[in-house]
Amino acid sequence: MKNGSIKSFFAQFVRQYGPVLFFILLLSTFGVAQQKRRVMAGSAAKGGAPANLKVAADLEQRLAKFRRVQMPFRAAGLSAREQQLVRKLVEACGYLESIYWRQSDPEGLTLYQSLASSRNRRDVQLRRYLWINASRFDLIDENKPFVGTEAIPPGRGFYPANLTHDQVEQYVKEHPDQKAAIYDQFTIVRWHHEKLEAVPYRIAFRAFLEPAAKALRAAASLSDDAAFAKFLRLRADALLSDDYFPSDLAWLELKNPKFDIIFAPYETYLDGLLGVKGSYGAAVMVRNERESKKLELFQKYVPQIQDALPLEAEDRPSKHGLETPMEVMDAPFRAGDLTHGYQAVADNLPNDPRVHEQKGSKKLFFKNFMDARVNYVILPVARKLMEPEQAAKVSGEGYLLGTIMHEICHGLGPAFARTAAGKVSIREAIGPGFSGLEEAKADVTGMFTLKWLVDHEALPKEKLEEYYASYVGGLFRTVRFGTAEAHGQAEMMEFNYLSERGAVSRNASGRYAVAYDKMPGALTDLAKELLEIEATGDRSRAENWFKKYGTMPEELKASLKAASDVPVDIDPVFSFAERVR
Repeated sequence: MKNGSIKSFFAQFVRQYGPVLFFILLLSTFGVAQQKRRVMAGSAAKGGAPANLKVAADLEQRLAKFRRVQMPFRAAGLSAREQQLVRKLVEACGYLESIYWRQSDPEGLTLYQSLASSRNRRDVQLRRYLWINASRFDLIDENKPFVGTEAIPPGRGFYPANLTHDQVEQYVKEHPDQKAAIYDQFTIVRWHHEKLEAVPYRIAFRAFLEPAAKALRAAASLSDDAAFAKFLRLRADALLSDDYFPSDLAWLELKNPKFDIIFAPYETYLDGLLGVKGSYGAAVMVRNERESKKLELFQKYVPQIQDALPLEAEDRPSKHGLETPMEVMDAPFRAGDLTHGYQAVADNLPNDPRVHEQKGSKKLFFKNFMDARVNYVILPVARKLMEPEQAAKVSGEGYLLGTIMHEICHGLGPAFARTAAGKVSIREAIGPGFSGLEEAKADVTGMFTLKWLVDHEALPKEKLEEYYASYVGGLFRTVRFGTAEAHGQAEMMEFNYLSERGAVSRNASGRYAVAYDKMPGALTDLAKELLEIEATGDRSRAENWFKKYGTMPEELKASLKAASDVPVDIDPVFSFAERVR
């Protein structure tokens, strides 16, 4: 049936049977379409990209920016039952991987799958770079296409390709009853005739969520930890209801679990249109007991740190009595937004402000990923860009402590924005710029709180310069991602602000130095600015701030060339197969 005939049939069907049955048919058709995508014509059917497809000529150089690093599953010391549990969790993660691609770039997925059997050098390289980005758009080149010519849709797979932010704003003004559904974190938005309709994830992705839930329940039956098994069953229920609140609470109640898992559409980095849609991500984690014990020092100070932030008391809800679980884990497998592009070394979850108010949040540190970033990226970049004496102060410990405080500070500050319309989600108030703003807030308040811990003798005073040097070394690592990525956007702004304040300066040889005496004041003032933006939900203030400080200076571009042979990030290689359905 041709496209015109299909549209005519759908229109007649909807008029006769109504929108509910339409969605049932639409989803069935969607599933069939996904299967048909694997049956391709021409050279793609033979396992290769079409010869006339425009592909970046420097794929090899782009791939070299991501160092492949083994992230093995170390089964030693685990029982056969525990190993089976891990494999069942990995199986569940694979279904979220399949959803993530459809959220990120459905057409990119089609191309990726078509290249599976090709042994052509260009196709092999193209397929690997598609995997790294989970799309046709290059994360470290401002999301420009590296294959084809199509520009990235701001709303990725969450919205109709040509839908604009202004159109959405106007539509919800005219249809206020639909605003909640359209702005819901767990819906995709589609045109249905002349109307926008929001389809819940549990319906749109049911073909993947049902087997994922089944795998989680199977994993629960293999767990000897009753609390973890309870969480897995609640999370399986959440996949099919889009209500993650009960399982989030159960997740925070886990006490030093040997195994843990991230498994939800938590992050909104992909949504460049409204900044609210969650993309699925997953990580299987095994506890690193020795490193986890080191975090006890920080847990007890969280309520006092919240009270000490440079922000009005009304915008600092108390953290006394709330849960602040912290875990250092090794991640033998990750999927979805945790395995493509920027490789997170830590996480603060869940993101739901209701959970933050009632329970708190969990801070997770991926030890194997942290070690890889420090050894292969942070230290080499610092040696290339910073004055030798200061580069020598950049350390794995200093970077780890900055990361710990970064994740703690994701859960600190205001929980909601107070606006003229009342108390609203900060994410909704700020819009697409929220991710960059929140990453910057966590960075800067994290460094503010490290100084607070030093001042209160919880950390040694003689280490403060090491902390500052490691933070600046980390800035140089992250700005190489460019400002299309939230972390790169955040740290580019931080670098420019610190440079304006004289806390970071460039010498005649093109290397940078930290003015340690100027860092505390500059970081305090910047923390205050970012916290106030979140507390007030002032979108224009946020946009103007990042516009002012968000461009990479030419002299920094010149200096970064000295580190061109250092990888931008790692490309993790797991013991388990990479698989997307």
